[in-house]
Amino acid sequence: MKKMYFLGGENIVKRDSQEINKKAFLDAGGAPAVVVFSWARASFDKAYKRRKRLFDYFRSLGAIAIEFAEYSDRLEEVARKVECSNLIYLPGGLASILVERLKNRSVDRLLRKYDGVVVGRSAGALALAKKCLVTKNGRNPTTRMISGLGIVDFSVKVHYKPSKDGELKRLSKEEKIYAIPERSALVYDNGRLSFMGNVYMFQNGKKVLAG
Repeated sequence: MKKMYFLGGENIVKRDSQEINKKAFLDAGGAPAVVVFSWARASFDKAYKRRKRLFDYFRSLGAIAIEFAEYSDRLEEVARKVECSNLIYLPGGLASILVERLKNRSVDRLLRKYDGVVVGRSAGALALAKKCLVTKNGRNPTTRMISGLGIVDFSVKVHYKPSKDGELKRLSKEEKIYAIPERSALVYDNGRLSFMGNVYMFQNGKKVLAG
């Protein structure tokens, strides 16, 4: 795999991680063909407005073509869209649903062989990891680690805020975790890691600034 961007979160309306996405688009040739897997939501209702925002955003960044992989697509059609793309984009939503759907449709196999650029935002970033940390909030009654696709051999937490440090330090005694705030990214390039914005590493109960 060529390069992966683990984006901690972005307000698409405000386009507040535009510089990170610009860099990913440049890595994918500057005017890439993009395929979007918007499979991370429990329902596909109200998808049009979100899709139009992404479509307009990616056009402004220079995308020459933008396709959406539909969950109803046959595997052959999904594979065609992936093969014709230079950049795969995995948006936010529910990480557990995204992982399940990507595995059920064998997209994880396509991702392992893919030689383009992959951008995972929020749930999309979590899905690519070995394990992903889902912290307690209105939708999740407990903090838990769930298995990702394991495309990379490390674990991540997105939408990181210092208020979660206690939980992260406790969990990092079992697993090294990269905590990525919104508007920041961890970049994986054939085994090498670099960082855009502040990304933190939690390991053995301690927190350090990554990089």
